[in-house]
Amino acid sequence: MDEYKQVFDSYLVHSNPILQKVLEAIGRRKGKMMRPMLTLLVAKLLGGKTNENTIYTAATFEFFHTASLVHDDVVDESESRRGQESVNNAFGNQVAVLAGDFILANALLCAAKTKNVRLIEIVSIAAQELADGELLQLNNIRNQAVDEKVYFDIIKNKTAALFAACAEAGAMSVSSDEKAIQVMKDFGEYVGMCFQIRDDIFDYGNDAQIGKPTGNDMKEGKLTLPVIHALSSANNAEMFALARKVKARSVSQEEIGILVDFTKKNGGISYAETVMASYADKAKGLLASFPDSDVKQALCTYVDYVIDRAI
Repeated sequence: MDEYKQVFDSYLVHSNPILQKVLEAIGRRKGKMMRPMLTLLVAKLLGGKTNENTIYTAATFEFFHTASLVHDDVVDESESRRGQESVNNAFGNQVAVLAGDFILANALLCAAKTKNVRLIEIVSIAAQELADGELLQLNNIRNQAVDEKVYFDIIKNKTAALFAACAEAGAMSVSSDEKAIQVMKDFGEYVGMCFQIRDDIFDYGNDAQIGKPTGNDMKEGKLTLPVIHALSSANNAEMFALARKVKARSVSQEEIGILVDFTKKNGGISYAETVMASYADKAKGLLASFPDSDVKQALCTYVDYVIDRAI
């Protein structure tokens, strides 16, 4: 991780004063580094050690992820990210879009360092899937239907695909065993599904430490798994009417509170937690064929953290 951080930080320096301010802001708000950690752990599981290509692979996906967040905040008109002011709110949409492009270019430069064309392919496919997921989500907001399958399609593309790519590329950096690489890709996808479901559950909490206001997804027109299940199981016409107001982005904060309470009372949270635990079990099940080791245990702990984390 220290080697990875050195590489990542080396790309956060530029002579352009505006860009440098943005890069410094991004450097200060580093997240949990879940994706590079996954890449490095998978590489150690398959190869016993990491190499320079693994380090640059990890940096590739973290820059890719960072660029996507900067651009997402512009699309969502977000004012904050991880408890700090978003780039678009601090510097304006024009600077945010261009800075996001620069950060994405950093991802491609790191990928080029590996001299592995397949890594470029993995990154490109992940970018397509992420864009597809975000567009599907935007289209779903305009669609009055409440559909659990669409929800899973969205999170598989917009979140799980990047975790899958991180694990696949980490495996590829140390191994040519295609079966093992595919297993790790599947592992990453299951972890990514867990990660997004946990994030969505946070939106029904009361803890400001999660880095975004509770009820924020509904404010942005998004209906996530807990409320989708509650609506489907209770079949309450009044709550469906509120859900349609969420999609129309005409819902009040008070109405969001009513829908959140309804979700909690009708098993939405517990259902989402059960689904998340199922994906976690699938992920851990994929590790069963590997011999016991500290790295294997670390990956199991990684899965536990994803589903148990408080932020």
